[in-house]
Amino acid sequence: MSSPSPHFVSFEHVQKSYDGETLVVEDFDLAIERGEFLTLLGPSGSGKTTCLLMLAGFETPSAGQIRLDGKVLDNIPPHQRDIGLVFQNYALFPHMTVAENLAFPLKVRKLDKATIAQKVGDALAMVRLQGFEHRRPGQLSGGQQQRVAVARALIFDPKILLMDEPLSALDKNLRDQMQIEIRELHRTLGITVVYVTHDQSEAMTMSSRIVVFDEGTVQQVAVPSELYEKPQNAFVAQFVGENNCLQGTVERTQGKTCSVRLTSGENIEAENVDNNAKGKHVLVSLRPERVRLAANSADLKHCQNKVQGKLQEKIFLGDHMRARFFACDKEGFVVNLPNKEGIEHVKVAKEGQDMAIGWRTEDCRALGLPKPA
Repeated sequence: MSSPSPHFVSFEHVQKSYDGETLVVEDFDLAIERGEFLTLLGPSGSGKTTCLLMLAGFETPSAGQIRLDGKVLDNIPPHQRDIGLVFQNYALFPHMTVAENLAFPLKVRKLDKATIAQKVGDALAMVRLQGFEHRRPGQLSGGQQQRVAVARALIFDPKILLMDEPLSALDKNLRDQMQIEIRELHRTLGITVVYVTHDQSEAMTMSSRIVVFDEGTVQQVAVPSELYEKPQNAFVAQFVGENNCLQGTVERTQGKTCSVRLTSGENIEAENVDNNAKGKHVLVSLRPERVRLAANSADLKHCQNKVQGKLQEKIFLGDHMRARFFACDKEGFVVNLPNKEGIEHVKVAKEGQDMAIGWRTEDCRALGLPKPA
């Protein structure tokens, strides 16, 4: 069946329920462009892996349709969808050598021996594992096994590559290294990638766009910078990146901004993201690096919002100083300051010392919260 959709992959009103009552995925609509690196990000149980498995063909939608390259996938079995897969546990055959693992999907497709040998050699070079072809998976490091798994998923030139938490079993250094390698492979090959993770930094590092899931529904779809700088609701603000989250009630609105009376009593100005009306309970989202400190509020000349805080601790982290305050009736109000000239007042400050804390109106966002139960 041909598709009226111009998009390479499309989820159209897709739902999934395992028991006929509870929706694991609820009315999921998404368009993925050819060559995109798209990440499905969310906590465990949010529905992201279920969406990947439905695209792969290992789960069937309870409602809606999924299309790939102009074809509805309803009746196409997984092995005929021309999809490469990489999973968390690598799924390599332990009794086969690296070369035999790579050759397996080609033998299934009945390619001739010369073509298989050429493609195996090219795949080994692609992931920089020349000379490892006779080793078995148990003789490889975790990072090397993951490279083999990626090479095997790509060796038959699939239309799309699906990756489900592929780096979660690696230590941090290897994980960081593999993020760069996978991103470079994507840029070199130009293949469409759909990637599932619960790790926000991983998603921010690798993705063209990110889809944030929670409880089976999409919370926001955006490029990494927009997702970080302009969260559209309270869940995204708290899940993606570090945030100071302050609660309060809208007292006045003016254009795209509003005045919020915090639960601690202070009044602040914020961007009014949800067009929250007077009296609406909101969460104010403020990134730690957007906050400024001074010995007194008069020195915070460009900050429309100013509060007092008591220094709890400061941590030197090389490129920046991290300070934690008791402010706005909140323990652990975080301020991140670049380690450069101009923060000497912070360096000499003592725990328990009062300091002025400030930030601009455009650096915080008032996001609507559901009414308390």
